[in-house]
Amino acid sequence: MKRSLFALALAAAIPFSAQADDKLSYTYVEGNYNFVDADGGAEADGFGVRGSFEFGESGFYGFGGWNQVEIDDVNVDVDSTELGLGYAHGLSDNLDLISEIAWNDIDVDGFGSEDGYRASVGLRGSFTENFEGLIKANYNDGDNADGDFTGTIGAQYKFTQTWGLVGEATFGEGGETYLVGLRASF
Repeated sequence: MKRSLFALALAAAIPFSAQADDKLSYTYVEGNYNFVDADGGAEADGFGVRGSFEFGESGFYGFGGWNQVEIDDVNVDVDSTELGLGYAHGLSDNLDLISEIAWNDIDVDGFGSEDGYRASVGLRGSFTENFEGLIKANYNDGDNADGDFTGTIGAQYKFTQTWGLVGEATFGEGGETYLVGLRASF
């Protein structure tokens, strides 16, 4: 009986040991398509870029992004820029606890711009050699906006060690944002 339990535990651990040397990369560049479904029925879509750079083995990384969406039916462009700093603390060989703080700016054609910030905490991990997942809680606040909590879930399917397909969804009181992109990790 004890041998059977030991063999079963060993067999269950084999998939995780195969990933042990597959460190999560926090250095990447990405191009993406964004779709926004705001409360009240407004929709917008567009494109963007984002990237991240890990500072050696410190666990710290810098990140940034820019995207532009056009609000349907009114042809108004909304540009968003974000710059921030994050920290990844390894909980295991394939799971990190992440925390991020970021400055963001939203510029709406003809209506001005809004500065704000985002603070996030979450988990990012590898389920297999080719599949990663992400979940995080966010707090967003700005000059002229009340603070808002949102949640983000995401995944990456890696075709190779460098190239992957990324998908994310962010849900909040003001609506949902969906993203699909192609990422090059280094």
